Amino acid sequence: MRVAAPLSDEDRGRLLAGAHHDPHGLLGVHPVRGGLLFRALRPYAKSVTVLGKGLRATLHPEGDGLFAGVLPLRKIPDYELLVEYDDTTVTARDPYRFLPAVGELDLHLLGEGRHEQLWQALGARTMDHQGATGTRFTLWAPNALGVRVVGNFNYWDGTAFPMRSLGSSGVWELFLPGVGAGELYKFEITRPDGSRTVRADPMARRTECPPANASVVEESHYRWKDADWMARRGERPVHEAPLSVYEVHLPSWRPGLTYRQLAMQLPSYVKDLGFTHVELMPVSEHPFGGSWGYQVTGFYAPTARMGTPDDFRFLIDALHQAGIGVLMDWVPAHFPRDDWALAEFDGRPLYEHGDPARAAHPDWGTLEFDYGRTEVRNFLVANAVYWCEEFHIDGLRVDAVASMLYLDYSREEGGWTPNVHGGRENLDAVAFLQEMNATVYRRCPGVVTIAEESTAWDGVTRATHHVGPGGFGGLGFGLKWNMGWMHDSLVYVSKEPVHRKYHHGEMTFSMIYAYSENYVLPISHDEVVHGKRSLVSKMPGDWWQQRANHRAYLGYMWAHPGKQLLFMGQEFAQGAEWAESHGPDWWLLDPSYEAEPDHRGVRDLVRDLNRRYTATPALWERDTDPAGFSWIDGDAGEDNVFSFLRFAADGAPLISVTNFSPVVRHAYRLGVPDHIPAWHEVLNTDDPRYGGSGVTNPEALKAEPTPWNGRSSSIAAVLPPLATIWLRPA
Repeated sequence: MRVAAPLSDEDRGRLLAGAHHDPHGLLGVHPVRGGLLFRALRPYAKSVTVLGKGLRATLHPEGDGLFAGVLPLRKIPDYELLVEYDDTTVTARDPYRFLPAVGELDLHLLGEGRHEQLWQALGARTMDHQGATGTRFTLWAPNALGVRVVGNFNYWDGTAFPMRSLGSSGVWELFLPGVGAGELYKFEITRPDGSRTVRADPMARRTECPPANASVVEESHYRWKDADWMARRGERPVHEAPLSVYEVHLPSWRPGLTYRQLAMQLPSYVKDLGFTHVELMPVSEHPFGGSWGYQVTGFYAPTARMGTPDDFRFLIDALHQAGIGVLMDWVPAHFPRDDWALAEFDGRPLYEHGDPARAAHPDWGTLEFDYGRTEVRNFLVANAVYWCEEFHIDGLRVDAVASMLYLDYSREEGGWTPNVHGGRENLDAVAFLQEMNATVYRRCPGVVTIAEESTAWDGVTRATHHVGPGGFGGLGFGLKWNMGWMHDSLVYVSKEPVHRKYHHGEMTFSMIYAYSENYVLPISHDEVVHGKRSLVSKMPGDWWQQRANHRAYLGYMWAHPGKQLLFMGQEFAQGAEWAESHGPDWWLLDPSYEAEPDHRGVRDLVRDLNRRYTATPALWERDTDPAGFSWIDGDAGEDNVFSFLRFAADGAPLISVTNFSPVVRHAYRLGVPDHIPAWHEVLNTDDPRYGGSGVTNPEALKAEPTPWNGRSSSIAAVLPPLATIWLRPA
């Protein structure tokens, strides 16, 4: 073996400092005059020997862990490195003999911001490459001087594992033979100023359990059993289908359960109550449990608190096999500042906006994404696709859309810069949301996207190619949370009945704009925490009246145009606010608790509401069609009564009447369609089975030729106190 020509001082210094863009040009094997030059970087090694078929040659030490030599060979052999340390000897494939394991098309699509399966190009991926089994590590860090892989496979010392830069793409790559699934890793990045930072992988598909924060090489072996569900889920447009959602914070629904243990309990519970979907509060990895998942650090990884990604797949599969759709909260509006995550990832603003005033979220102490950067937009669009394709998620509820849409969101005058047209709209965020929605709907049939958007932005659920009066195309969401209905209705029901007549319009106002968007009526976790009290505790009066108000409100909500969402614990009138530390008060349903029938009755009502709802097309088939609704009397403020008709596509009607007064109203006259001779009561929230007083309409209510409410026929019904009744043709 001949001594190799030494590295230049510059190359040597940059390589050892972790600041070299092309370590593969220095390490590995290269043709030179007179043979092949072998060079390896193995700090702390006593010797490094090249092994191959009929080949054994010990490299010359060059200092600082470098070993090199020139062998009189013409053809590059299939070789390994035998590395001897003081206390052990290791044989391994040389990572620097391999060509890049990421394709040119991947890099092109990434540069264009159009890689819709980005997780297959970036991150850690196990594979067979050039005859070797290992893991390819790829990272987008365009401002880095150098990147090294660190992990438990190299004792968290990345000196010997520098990555190569793949040109102008900003991507760094290294294939490590012998590294497999389950290994912990991070990236050590040399910043532009020469300092170093160690970061978790933004594309990690699995993480350590917090508070530990290393990324984990992941390899899924899950076999799905939900083919029937996946084939059927898109048969009916979501706005013309029943959708009743049970919102769940998985870590606290039954504290201490794993994903697989939850799969044994949650699907049967939700199915028994008749909800069509669950909505999972963010399951993307997050360091602080008190954020409930809304401050995400691992956008591609389900939280490890309850198990592995395949365990999470098992839970979703179990829900699908029980006939239950799975919605997931998705948080593309911001990310936390943890110094091991996305903030100033490679030494400069990368995922966040370069303008500090634009980057800093004024409310949450977090950073906002730079939606104008193609790679960042690609990171988020692909992330939406990832959850739907890899985990069979049926819908994404997009958090905090309003904070994305407005440049002046929570910012004082002078604290924001108008867009190029002088307006307050964040044009980059608009374009991102349109692209995300269009991409998800194109790639994932049957998936619905839902906006949590609290303003009057025009066209949230309008198609992206339909331009509205404001000059913008629609955002392309399938549904939108009706925050106005939620706020107004909760204000109304929190008033003492004697004062409700002065707030009657707050309940009827929702029908003025009910068809401006495709709405969901949300009573979410946000309404039952931080001093807002649980739903039943918002109600006035004694315990009986509180529960009666609670039941009447749910009956009104389920009949109102729009889909329904109810947060866990409210289905059995939990009195305490929710707290992520202990979850719902399940003990209230224990038969040994003396007030248990009070709570069980409310849960029985929710079950019956859902079953009646899904069996009654009038309550969902024309949710977005004004012809599907008609007031009977929307002006009965003195009576605290709301009465209206809902119609199915074939014209089949249902009457809903809510009496928000604590008095019985006998022979209360209601105008009805004149072609229906009689009506019968199909649901009454005052039924004793639900804890009510038992004021019902046991006999069919016959239509009489008495004009009322602008109709030529009417019925005389008994309205129970603080209750909702539903009537259908007899």
